[in-house]
Amino acid sequence: MAASVLTLLPLTAPNSSIVPPPARDLDADVAPTAQAMLVSAYHMRLHDHGRPETGSATTTETTLQVERGDTLMGLLIGAGAQRGEAYEAIEALSEVFSPRKLRVGQEIAVTLGQQERATQLTTAELIPAVATKTARDGSGPGLPLLSLRLRPSVEQDIEVVRDQNDDTFVARTIERQLEAAPRYAEGEIESSLFGAAIAADVPQDVLVDAMRTFSFDVDFQRDIQKGDSFRLLYDGFQDETGAFVKSGDILFAELVLSGKPVRLYLHTPSSGITDYFDEEGRSVRKTLLRTPVDGARLSSGFGMRKHPILGYNRMHKGLDFAAPTGTPIYAAGDGVVERASRWGAYGHYVRIRHNSTYKTAYAHLSKYGKGIKAGARVKQGQVIGYVGSTGRSTGPHLHYEVLVDGAQVNPRSIKLPSGEVLKGAELAAFQAERKRIESLIASLRTTPQLARSE
Repeated sequence: MAASVLTLLPLTAPNSSIVPPPARDLDADVAPTAQAMLVSAYHMRLHDHGRPETGSATTTETTLQVERGDTLMGLLIGAGAQRGEAYEAIEALSEVFSPRKLRVGQEIAVTLGQQERATQLTTAELIPAVATKTARDGSGPGLPLLSLRLRPSVEQDIEVVRDQNDDTFVARTIERQLEAAPRYAEGEIESSLFGAAIAADVPQDVLVDAMRTFSFDVDFQRDIQKGDSFRLLYDGFQDETGAFVKSGDILFAELVLSGKPVRLYLHTPSSGITDYFDEEGRSVRKTLLRTPVDGARLSSGFGMRKHPILGYNRMHKGLDFAAPTGTPIYAAGDGVVERASRWGAYGHYVRIRHNSTYKTAYAHLSKYGKGIKAGARVKQGQVIGYVGSTGRSTGPHLHYEVLVDGAQVNPRSIKLPSGEVLKGAELAAFQAERKRIESLIASLRTTPQLARSE
């Protein structure tokens, strides 16, 4: 049966108190007679409060926050949206963003309300304006859903809006304009580089990148002493309010170790390979990383020792790095995975062939990195596994080996070949870029006072 249509005529009745209709169970099925009563009640509300202009909307906006175990459907219904419309809005959203990617803490702005588009409205359109009873489990008819908006990343907003012409939902992405704003930080080390960097408001992702960059030449367990210092210049981005929202590449990094500075500059030569170079134009990239795990403590060195389980002296042919279970382990260099499986006392084990001379091995892993299997190609710094205590092990740690021509050698004493060395016009271009970076640092360095770690 077609829905009945009610034409709203101008009301000229004098002002008087209007007796509201008796309370109803709005979850019950609405009979035709009850529909008319609801329409009448809606009509009286317009008379009492003033009818909105044609094409206007009476709305409410709620900001929802995703908690563990939440679903987008549950959140929308809990906010008061009608179940069917919530489903349609999610379907539209899925065309540009998967609701499964919502993370805990994500905020979602939801707009609900009665939107009028003409002076002639059907009872089906009028009833939702009165039927506002909802519950978190979805009982009750709910309110019309007009839009939802979320920010999955600092670069992008996503909006789902109701099309006023046909009541369908349309999703769109809105790219946010971020302004580049390089940032500078410096600090004196009291106990650790990590503590000094955090005290200087260095983002953790920038700090991790800096440690990886220096890890070719710096032993973070032994080389860093109290009184050493650091300087960092890195790309930053701010939003329209001027707030810092994102960090980018490190442009310059310096560690002063026992009075000796180690300075690195980001540069892209004609080869097209962006890398870090020292002041003389030598790439700091080596064939292998010396420490393939961040923040670990060297718990056992290379050489003869009393085995903690077997109880007698035997050769320890690698380095042990103690770290919590689940700590990421990085490929020490580019190469091909030769083995990724359990192997006797090594437990979960990965071995990588880097070239005809060098191989590295990683033992006692709790699990393997994504896609790590025999034959897989890996890049330097790629996660190949996670710290564990499988095999013959007394606690969570990484056993790390470097093999030269098939024999284990001490990773700390091996001389590793360097990367590209700039010459001629390439070196001149680098020196010009170096001067530009140093001028930028001078302009950003507003005070000589160093931030100290606790």
